[in-house]
Amino acid sequence: MSSVSDSEATIIAFVNTIRPNFDYIITITAFSACLFTLFVVLLALSTKESRCRVVFRLNAFAICLALTTSILAGLSNGKAIVDPSNPVSIGVFIAASVSVCFAPLLYDSILLTRLFALYPPASTPPATLLQIIAFPFCVKCTRVVVITLYVNNIATTVTTTATDVLSQDEATTWFRNPNIITEWTLQIADNMYSVSLFLYNLHVRARPLKSEGGIPSRIRQIFYISVANFVFPLIVNIALLIFVVTSRSPDDGGGLLVLVNNYVTVMGVMCATIWFSRLEWVQTRKEPLSDEMLRRRINLARASVGVGMGGGEIAGLPHLAGQV
Repeated sequence: MSSVSDSEATIIAFVNTIRPNFDYIITITAFSACLFTLFVVLLALSTKESRCRVVFRLNAFAICLALTTSILAGLSNGKAIVDPSNPVSIGVFIAASVSVCFAPLLYDSILLTRLFALYPPASTPPATLLQIIAFPFCVKCTRVVVITLYVNNIATTVTTTATDVLSQDEATTWFRNPNIITEWTLQIADNMYSVSLFLYNLHVRARPLKSEGGIPSRIRQIFYISVANFVFPLIVNIALLIFVVTSRSPDDGGGLLVLVNNYVTVMGVMCATIWFSRLEWVQTRKEPLSDEMLRRRINLARASVGVGMGGGEIAGLPHLAGQV
C-alpha cells in the first residue's frame, strides 16, 4: 500500500514540476500556428509593389523573429518535459531569453514608422522631425538599457547557479525586478505617445471630410486598427505589472503573459499589414467599384485638395494604411 502511495506521490510531483513547461508549450504552439497562418495570408495577398516596401520587409522580419522565439522557447520547455535531468544548453536558454525580451522593442519600433507617413523626412523641417522623434528615441534607448540589464541578470543567474536551485533564483530575479517594471512601464508610454500622435494627426487631416458627408470607412478602419494596436498590448502590460509585483515566480502566470505580450504585439502589426495588402490585392485585379466605393473615392480626391501637411494628404491613405 505504501509503495502505491509513493508511486502516486512521485507521479503527482512530476506532473506539478512539468506543468509550467507544458503550459508554455501549449501557448507557444497556439500562437505560433496563428502567426504562421497570418504570414501565409500576408504573402498570398501581397503584391510586387508592396513586397518592395520597407514596412513589409520589417513585418516579414518581425514574424520570422517571433517564430524563431517560439522555436527557442519551445525547445527550452520541451527539453524540460522530455528530459528534465538534461536541460538545454546555457547558450540556448540565454538566446531564448534575449529573443523574448528584445522582440517587443522591435515590434514597437515598426509601429512607430507610421509617423513617417504623416511626417515624411524629405519634406518635414528637421526641427519638427526632431521634436517628434526625440521622445520615442529616448524611451527606446532607455528600454534597451533596462532590458540589457535584465538579460544580463538572467545570464549571470543561469551560469552561476546549480540546476536544482535555479527555479528559486529565477523567482528572485523575477519578483519586483526594477528593470522589467521599468521596461513594461516605458512600453506603455512608448505606445501611448506614438498612437496618440498618429490618431491626433489622422483626426486633423480627416476633419475636412466631415463637411463632405462623413468620414470614409477606410479612415475609420485605420482608427480602429491603431486603437487595437495600443489597447490590447496595454491590457497585457498592465497585467504583467500586476503579476511582477504580486507573484513571486514567473511560473504562476507571469511567464506566459510575457510570451503573450510578444505575440499580441506582432499580431497587431501583422493584422494591420494584411488589411492593407488586401486592399492592394483587390485594386491590382481591377475589380469593379460599387457606387458607394466610387463615391468615397471621389470624396477622398476632393479632400486631398488643400490638406497637404508635410506631404501626407488624405488621398494618400493607401500609403498611410501601410504604416498602421
